[in-house]
Amino acid sequence: MNEQNYENIEKLLKKAAAPVNPELQRDLWPHMLRRLEERQAGVPWFDWALLGLLILWLVISPRAIPVLLYHL
Repeated sequence: MNEQNYENIEKLLKKAAAPVNPELQRDLWPHMLRRLEERQAGVPWFDWALLGLLILWLVISPRAIPVLLYHL
């Protein structure tokens, strides 16, 4: 490639990658704290159902404990 091609590529790259404005319009941290406070940390019902099935499986078949531990 010659010097003209490098200059064309450089111009195209500068045109495509416009300068980024590093200044934020507002502080995002208070908004993030509000979103974290609004969230509920509830456990879905199917997680409880799976836990119940697991306990039932281990009570009915104690030989399954090593199988479960192997897969963990």
